[in-house]
Amino acid sequence: MRVIGIDPGTLHMGYGVVEEQGGNISMAGCGVISLPPKMPMEDRLFALHKELSKVIAEFHPEEAAIEEPFMAGNARSALAIGRAQAVAILAAAQGGLPVFRYMPTQVKQMVTSYGRSSKDQVQQVVKLQLGVGDIPGANDASDALAVAICHLNQRHLNEVLKRGY
Repeated sequence: MRVIGIDPGTLHMGYGVVEEQGGNISMAGCGVISLPPKMPMEDRLFALHKELSKVIAEFHPEEAAIEEPFMAGNARSALAIGRAQAVAILAAAQGGLPVFRYMPTQVKQMVTSYGRSSKDQVQQVVKLQLGVGDIPGANDASDALAVAICHLNQRHLNEVLKRGY
C-alpha cells in the first residue's frame, strides 16, 4: 500500500509518500512545495494544484491522507489552510485517489501515542519509524509523512476492529 500524506498550506505544502510491504513502512519520497508570499492567492492555489498533481503522477500512491486545518483563533490563517486543503483534495480526486482526512491531534496520537506532541517529537518518531536520518523539508515534509503513517495505522486499526479482535 502506497499512501501520500499532505500537510496543506498556501505558502508551504508538505507531502510525504510512504509504502508498506510486509508490515514494514518505508519512505518513497517527500518534499515541500514552496511559493512566494507576494504571489496572488489564485496563482498560488493554481501552482499548488499543478505541482501536487505532478507529485501524485510521479509516485503513484493508492490513497491520499490530508491533515485538516487547525482552528486556533486565527480565522484568516484557517481559511488559507482550508483553501490549500481543498486544492489537495482536488488534486488527489483528479488522480483517482480515495481521500482521508485527519485532525492534527489524531495524527499525533496515531504516530507518537500522544495527541499533544510537539513538531520536533513528531519528526523524531517519523524518522525512527521510517529508519531515516534526515527528512528534506523539515517540519512540513515530516508532518506530511506523519499524516501518511497515521493513515496506515488507522487502516490497520480498522481491519482489526472489522475482524472483531
